Amino acid sequence: MQPLWLFGYGSLIWRPDFEYISRKVAYVDGWMRRFWQGSHDHRGTPQAPGRVVTLIPQAGERCGGMAYQIEASKVDEIINSLDYREKNGYDRCPSALFFNDGSESVDGLFYVANKNNGAFLGEAPIAELVEQIRISHGPSGSNADYLLKLADALRLHEIEDSHVFELEHHLRG
Repeated sequence: MQPLWLFGYGSLIWRPDFEYISRKVAYVDGWMRRFWQGSHDHRGTPQAPGRVVTLIPQAGERCGGMAYQIEASKVDEIINSLDYREKNGYDRCPSALFFNDGSESVDGLFYVANKNNGAFLGEAPIAELVEQIRISHGPSGSNADYLLKLADALRLHEIEDSHVFELEHHLRG
């Protein structure tokens, strides 16, 4: 068994909740981060889902986040825990991960919400996204807090994301 590299692009950036050997700012090519996945179990409820990020395939795009190296002996335990955490429509996706420091690339994986899952909400006008994020709340806290923590974490690690920062601007506005 080998160590695993796991890519986080949402709450895993600031709240991984698992042990890791090391972490590095990284990116995946051909994907963009969007608030298009419904959250019925963390940042909303079944009656009033919140919105959380997923990755959408898009040629020419690059999504930045955090890559975590997980010890081989912990991989099964951590993947089982993440499978539960991401149960509301996310699947594992293998991918090349590229480190921002240019040191190397590695094979890894991330979780992505398939457009055919029951919680996928898809695209909406910015004003609608912001209002849904503003009013949604679930067992893991407010949806607005999720957006603001994500924006703060991206800035901390010098990761650009116009979608996240536009939503943040309107939410704070």
